[in-house]
Amino acid sequence: MRFGVSREKEAALGRRLAELGIEEDDLVEKFVRSSGPGGQNVNKLNTCVFLRHRPSGIEVKMQEERSQAMNRYRARQVLADKFEAEILKRKTEEMQRIARIRKQKRRRSRRAKEKMLQEKHRRAEKKDRRRKPEEDE
Repeated sequence: MRFGVSREKEAALGRRLAELGIEEDDLVEKFVRSSGPGGQNVNKLNTCVFLRHRPSGIEVKMQEERSQAMNRYRARQVLADKFEAEILKRKTEEMQRIARIRKQKRRRSRRAKEKMLQEKHRRAEKKDRRRKPEEDE
């Protein structure tokens, strides 16, 4: 076990990273000294993990656990979450753009046309009432 978790969890994380197209070669991993609670273990050892995905530029810094192995595992999970969110955001923006274009091109229903024409007639009448009365010769 590389990350201090069960083989099933490690395999599941590996599959998830593979599905997202994240390869271990694309990751830059650095270990830094943690700070905060955790006692001497955190103050003496480099338990904090800094992970960066080179192609996308997504960075993760993880120091929640006291062990470096668990922080490495958790950092990869968070990186996958961020990567997935980025992909979904792009997809939803694209879907919104397509939906907007479809809505613009869609024909109006008969009821919508009638309402629009009624509003136009009301506006025209309103403007007619604003005019100065014409003088008869």
